[in-house]
Amino acid sequence: MNHAHTVVLVEGISDKSAIRALAERRGRNLAAEGVRVVAMGGATNIGAYIGKYGPPGRNLRLAGLCDAGEEGAFRRGLERAGLGSDLGRSDLEALGFFVCVADLEDELIRALGTAAVERVVDAEGELGSFRTLQKQPVWRGRSTHDQLRRFMGAGSGRKIRYSGPLVAALELDRVPRPLDGLLARL
Repeated sequence: MNHAHTVVLVEGISDKSAIRALAERRGRNLAAEGVRVVAMGGATNIGAYIGKYGPPGRNLRLAGLCDAGEEGAFRRGLERAGLGSDLGRSDLEALGFFVCVADLEDELIRALGTAAVERVVDAEGELGSFRTLQKQPVWRGRSTHDQLRRFMGAGSGRKIRYSGPLVAALELDRVPRPLDGLLARL
C-alpha cells in the first residue's frame, strides 16, 4: 500500500474480483500502477474508508463502484468528507464513483446475455443447481435474467466465485458502463 496513489472502494469481494479480472483482460496491472482495490464489507462502511484513505486520512485519490441501492450511502460518505454537496450521479462519476443499475451481477448478466451466463454456470458445474432453482414455485415464470441474479446471490460465495468467470466471458466491447467507466478513470 505504500506506493498506492489511488484506492478504489467497492462493497464486496466479488466487485474487487471483477475489477481485477477486467483490468487483467485489458493488460493492466493495477497494483503496479499504484491502484489498490479495497472491499469494504458493505457500502455503509464507506465513511470509515474515506476517512482512512481520502482527504481526512492519507489523502489518496479515491474511486469506487456501488449498487444502485447503495448510491445514497456512497453519496453521503463523499459529502461528509467534503468532496461535494447535493451530488448527483454525474457528480459521482466526475469524482470517479460509478453506480451499477441494480448490482454488478445484473450488469454482467445484461452484458453477456442469459444464454452466455448459463454456459458459464454449466462450465462451473452448477447448471443442475440452477435448473432446480428455476423449478421452485416462487421462481417459475420469472425471467431467466431474474433467476440468474437470484442464483448468483443465493449460494455461499457464489457471487465471488462467478465474478471472474463472468468477466472472462465478456466481449471487451460489451463491458458494462460502470466497470468500463471506472477502469477508464484509473
